[in-house]
Parts: sequence; structure tokens; C-alpha cells
Amino acid sequence: MSTDRFCELPGQRKLCYRSHGAEDAPAVLLIVGLGLQLTYWPQPLIAGLVEQGLRVITLDNRDSGRSFFTEVTPPTVMQQFLRKRTPGYDLGDMANDVIGLMNGLKLETAHVVGMSMGGMIAQTLAARYPERIRTLTSIFSTTGSLRVGQPALNAILQLLRRPARNQQESVRDYLDIMGLIGSTLEWNEQALRDYAQQAWERGGGEASNLGTARQIGAIINSGDRTQELQLIRCSTLVIHGDKDRMVATNGGFATAAAIRRSSLVLLPGMGHDFPSCLSGTLLSLLAGHMR
Repeated sequence: MSTDRFCELPGQRKLCYRSHGAEDAPAVLLIVGLGLQLTYWPQPLIAGLVEQGLRVITLDNRDSGRSFFTEVTPPTVMQQFLRKRTPGYDLGDMANDVIGLMNGLKLETAHVVGMSMGGMIAQTLAARYPERIRTLTSIFSTTGSLRVGQPALNAILQLLRRPARNQQESVRDYLDIMGLIGSTLEWNEQALRDYAQQAWERGGGEASNLGTARQIGAIINSGDRTQELQLIRCSTLVIHGDKDRMVATNGGFATAAAIRRSSLVLLPGMGHDFPSCLSGTLLSLLAGHMR
């Protein structure tokens, strides 16, 4: 198990990351989604990639986990619901954080894998820094177009609930949302509880609520990125589940359509999570793509 490390970005901002495997091996950056922390990535997937001869680097995005928190005023619930742009940062700024980490670790190039919002950040990296990205894998993500990839109504209502005020409420809310958007293939309540309990403590408690709202603002501020995705030239794999109620499956189809010569893999029964029964499948897809 790797330990938390910190990379100093410009402006005295620290990005938290963990490194797995030999430091001279080809690097893979794993970028998590909205409100999630680097501890979300399944350990069997990380270990499997390391066994393939890769260096795996996971990170907390800004405004989550142990990375730096901004002072941006987060969008209100109504602004989020109406998709209203607000002053603050966007996905490009979050992509720049990743480039800052690569520079700090002296990584000239890396394979990049992103899930959900992390997929949007990874897409932005591949479009804006083509010389730094070897391959792109976008998992249950979308283009930013309001015509595709939209969450189910019950998922939206769940996200708009009053933010958790303590660890117990945070665990409850996490179980509730995962019950709506998770895969139909399995339900591991203890694993979900363990992650949520650890995340509350590691992510600063109630501060994480503001951080997640700021990240939602970054997605909204970035708008429809379909045109920018057409700039991507690296080998691209798009993975999506056919039971995703957080990012509708047509978001995956739209992503693949926007990126030239990309490959789309649709996984039956997969929702907006990584069920352990699909760990082998995901590992095989990622390792094969990066080869």
C-alpha cells in the first residue's frame, strides 16, 4: 500500500498523490471523478497494472481529499440545477494541475485514465497537451453536451439533498446514491461503508461538501467540449456501462463519436462504479490498450 505524497504546484498549492510500482516504469495517471478521492481506485486494478510493468499514480483533484482546497465561492443548488456558469475554475485548470504533477515528478509522458469527471479532465489533457499523453482511457464520462450523458432524475434529486453534516450522514448519503447509480452486478455494502467513512475523515469532513460543489462548477463552466475532443489524436479507449444512471450511456457514445479512431467498449450490467466482478475485465482492457 502506497502512502500519501505531496507535489508543490505554483502558488504554494499542494497536490496529494500516491505512486505504485517502479519509478522508472512507464507511468499511468488515474484521475478520479466528482467528489471522490484517490482511495476510490480498486487496489486489484492498481496491483494488476503494476504487474504489467507500469508505474501507477493516483491523485486527489483540487478541492478533494488531501489536495489543496480553493477559496472559490461554489455555485448554489439553483445555479447547479440551472447549469449557470459562475466565477471560478474549469476543467482546464484541473488538467493544468495534473500537468503540474507530471512536471514535478519529471514525467515527460504518461498514459491517462479518467472516470466520470476525471474522464473529462483526461480528455482535456489529451486535447491540450498531445505531446504529454501516450494513450487516453475515458470511463463512464461524457462530452459536456446537455443533449447526452445526463443523469436520471432520481440521481439529480439525490445529489441536491442537504449536504451531510457528519460522518454518519455522509455514509448514509453515499450508500443512497450508490444504490441508485451503482452496477446491477453486485452490492458490497461493507466496502461502500468503508470507503465513505475513510473519505469523510481524509477529506476534511464538511469541507468536502464545498469542494464537490466547486468541482460541479468546473464542469458547468467548461460547457460543451465536443469540438475540443475532435483535436485528440492519441489512441483512445472509451468504456461505459449500459446501466449508468449518473452519466447516461449516450454520453459514452458521444465521446467515442467525437474522438477520431477511438474504440468504444460497452459493459453489460455496469453502472457508475467499479464492481469487483469486473476488475479482471477492466484490467485486461486497460493493459491491452496501453500496450
